[in-house]
Amino acid sequence: MDAWVRFSAQSQARERLCRAAQYACSLLGHALQKHGASPELQKQIRQLESHLSLGRKLLRLGNSADALESAKRAVHLSDVVLRFCITVSHLNRALYFACDNVLWAGKSGLAPRVDQEKWAQRSFRYYLFSLIMNLSRDAYEIRLLMEQESSACSRRLKGSGGGAPGGIENAGPGGPGTPGGGLPHLALKLQLRVLLLARILRGHPPLLLDVVRNACDLFIPLDKLGLWRCGPGTVGLCGLVSSILSILTLICPWLRLKP
Repeated sequence: MDAWVRFSAQSQARERLCRAAQYACSLLGHALQKHGASPELQKQIRQLESHLSLGRKLLRLGNSADALESAKRAVHLSDVVLRFCITVSHLNRALYFACDNVLWAGKSGLAPRVDQEKWAQRSFRYYLFSLIMNLSRDAYEIRLLMEQESSACSRRLKGSGGGAPGGIENAGPGGPGTPGGGLPHLALKLQLRVLLLARILRGHPPLLLDVVRNACDLFIPLDKLGLWRCGPGTVGLCGLVSSILSILTLICPWLRLKP
């Protein structure tokens, strides 16, 4: 199992390059169609996209084993929320890759009787569940960091003898207890929260990249499952951005969110 996981890891860069090229073709095909390019050129782009998709499925053969190993490691995390989100995400990824392997067998002619539409729907469903777990984990990480930052700010203010900024904690002039002051108070509180979120994401690039990558990937299964039709242009752009960010985490491992 460990030997196969090491071999699978070596093919990740090639698979992600193929993924970037595939979604670049999707975006290019949409742009060509929109600008009235020749049907022959559009057909060639679609064929190239199809070949890249099939090549990616070949490179992902056996990735279920890698996902299961990751799930086994995540079970031992001390944080209950992280343990749940990461383990369930990896288990869904394992099922997604398993369905993807069946699809590859059907498209390559090894199993011509495979219902490709049914297995494609299954694979995208598991992919969607995995992304939801990933985004839940990101939201939990952001919440922890915001609480830590708020506590640190409170300690600094108490140490310097200052009060809560802008009367957020203590109702004063213009606070919630003052007639007409509730809405400005909430607006100020929301603004401070947004600024705090922006500061946290700016100070934690791995978390920022993970949020953007998962958010971009989310559009793909939503479109394929018919839950939210985005169109090939949006899917191609989101897939390309996500692929570039994934390649970036391979080039710079410190940008990968851990655990």
